[in-house]
Amino acid sequence: MTSTNPIIEREPDTERWRLVLARDARADGQFVYAVQTTGVYCRPSCPARRPKRANVSFYINAYSAELAGYRPCKRCCPAAAITRDDQAVISVCQALQRALERLQRLPSAAQLAADVGLSASRLQRLFTAALGITINQYAQALRSRQVQQALAAGSAITDAILAAGYSSTGHFYQKATSELGMPARRYQRQGQTMTIEYATAQTTLGQLLVARSEVGVCAIALGDNPQSLAAELKQQFANAHRVEPSGEFEQLLQQVIALVEQPGGRSVTLPLDIRGTAFQRRVWQALQQITPGQTIHYSELAQRIGAPNSARAVANACGANKLAIAIPCHRVVRQDGSLSGYRWGVERKRELLKREAYLDLD
Repeated sequence: MTSTNPIIEREPDTERWRLVLARDARADGQFVYAVQTTGVYCRPSCPARRPKRANVSFYINAYSAELAGYRPCKRCCPAAAITRDDQAVISVCQALQRALERLQRLPSAAQLAADVGLSASRLQRLFTAALGITINQYAQALRSRQVQQALAAGSAITDAILAAGYSSTGHFYQKATSELGMPARRYQRQGQTMTIEYATAQTTLGQLLVARSEVGVCAIALGDNPQSLAAELKQQFANAHRVEPSGEFEQLLQQVIALVEQPGGRSVTLPLDIRGTAFQRRVWQALQQITPGQTIHYSELAQRIGAPNSARAVANACGANKLAIAIPCHRVVRQDGSLSGYRWGVERKRELLKREAYLDLD
């Protein structure tokens, strides 16, 4: 099974996979894992036979996995926390995805609301609170992602646009630069021309990988071994040309190492190549404004970006962050102050917060 959901990002994670292999029940509630070949998602402690690593994706919770089209495992029952309102939003996402895959006209918000037994206004409120965008914006994101995938695979621009359900090429070209981040022709070629420099280094929090595109730092990851981190980078930028770093890259690498060893302890401004939806970018920008040594709740972060009812969508955006420490999602905690899941491991999150707590910011 292959997900094309543009809102919930998926990335391999060495620490999460270790917990899955160990069937560590302490990880239940921090994330779920989904198996592409079966279309099923499970708790980390699920007693089922372990799948191949290449077929596994991780999600922040059951809700996110179902938004991506997976169904719950019948052995470990990971969907217990999904409410009726959650299921309504999931059903709408699935209906839009099916219509796009079948090249059908996308259903209206009123039709979608009727199908799930809610008023259009209530459904819109639930949807926006969950994902941070409206139903129409979600549908447009689906279309845009389909065009991106088709162009990356080498399809002709006109074929890619019409296959994604746009009524005309002119309608798409009006928004191409904002949706793709560049003209369509350039996007079509970038898979063959994009170059990424990367390197790994040992830190007191484990292995560190830093990658830089022509724009800026596009990935900062922590893990247990450099091979796994390099494999994750390859999957994240499958079509890019990955090369060994130039001499000046060493200075950049040392700056990132300094952020790991003393997060927030010195003024370091990194050129960042930030890739995400408009909502994710709002969340990530707000994260960068949190003072080192302080923490914030997901609901407080939602209020800061002007979307007070979107705490769940904010949590998903934090989980999609690929720039560890530079975008400090480790500073977000649960309402009760406990630590929630962290892409690079909860223990690393705890250690980063511990280090920041002892900073002298004067």
